[in-house]
Amino acid sequence: MCAFLWENEFENAVGGETYSDDGEMTVESNRASSRLFSGTFDADRVESLVIECRENLGADPAVVFAFVSPDWKPHLSELGEILQIHGHSSLVIGSSTDGLVGVGEERENSSGLSLLFLHLPNTDLRAKVILEGEVQKMEEAKGTPQSQQEGDEQEGAWIVLGDPANLPAENWLRQWNSAWPNSPCYGGLASGNPQEAGFFLFRETGLVEDAAALLLHLVGGVRFESVVSQGCRPIGDPYTITEVNENVLVKVGQRQAYEILEQAYEALEDSEQESARGNIFAGLAVNEYVDEFKRGDFLVRNIIGGDPSAGVLALGAWPRVGQTLQFQLRDREAADEDFRLQCEQAQQDGGQPFASLLFTCGGRGLHMFKTPHHDAGILEEVFGKVPSSGYFCSGEIGPVGGTSFVHGYTAVALFLI
Repeated sequence: MCAFLWENEFENAVGGETYSDDGEMTVESNRASSRLFSGTFDADRVESLVIECRENLGADPAVVFAFVSPDWKPHLSELGEILQIHGHSSLVIGSSTDGLVGVGEERENSSGLSLLFLHLPNTDLRAKVILEGEVQKMEEAKGTPQSQQEGDEQEGAWIVLGDPANLPAENWLRQWNSAWPNSPCYGGLASGNPQEAGFFLFRETGLVEDAAALLLHLVGGVRFESVVSQGCRPIGDPYTITEVNENVLVKVGQRQAYEILEQAYEALEDSEQESARGNIFAGLAVNEYVDEFKRGDFLVRNIIGGDPSAGVLALGAWPRVGQTLQFQLRDREAADEDFRLQCEQAQQDGGQPFASLLFTCGGRGLHMFKTPHHDAGILEEVFGKVPSSGYFCSGEIGPVGGTSFVHGYTAVALFLI
């Protein structure tokens, strides 16, 4: 079986080799099982669901992902106990959410539970709790987190569940990327009702007080394919940034930035211009060393202000001279097209997954698409009924151009192959 550790500091985990009676090393297959439950906490019903999920898996899970609505907070210890006793799970990682995801289904603003059981016999797992105080110390030190020990290999992937009240995600990710430059992060920030139950993270023993993030590192035995769909399509032409002042975009291609934005807007069809107001964003190329920029090469960030007389734009990012900029339009059609095309490309590139996790923005769903089950439905259309779980986030985490960022209005799908 696969081994794991819950540690505040990392240690080396044990591999997942198994042997037959005659001493020959055997390789077990990866397996997954998922369930989506709608309703308030009911111990008997949850127990039946967990038993069903574990029996369908046909083995003990290496890890269980569990996402719950805020009203389940008083029952986290009991839920963890059920998952340990009846699910045979010694590692549970979970988050609060105001929207649950299952196979082809999304349950927004409703009570319930989404589960994903993973049997990963040939994968090393390392789990970590990051407390609020650790993040503060990290920021004060202004250095990289002391998370990687000498000899640790730069491989695998991190799955990150964060509490937005305790985790300054952008700053933390910047430091984490420095420590683990070749191990991408996927995940999301907890959602829920901050006035009532608040945001929270939990594990097999129940609520983790003062948690900033729960992390799981998966190494070996599984391949990863992913989609980071920021819900946009490029408009206008790409230009090189030629002058900036902190987060203020001054000149693009030696022309005033505001002028370039107006040009991109005016190039839209008349029918598109009205809906485009307030929905145009800055796309900043993460990697300049590409022959031709395409979908997914740009980090999408807000335009938070503009001054037509000065010709400048203020961005929710820090652009740099020499970086390529292309404006992006976010609307229902662009978001649908982007996610669908990226999922189809992921299947073509990676093949058929045995499991998936979906971290989608709370601003998507019915709010954006006006029809239910949009993102989960596309996953089912493209990949079939693959065991899947996930939740609606208050910030989504995924790589663009090889670097992990926190996003908004984005769907991050991780496929285990």
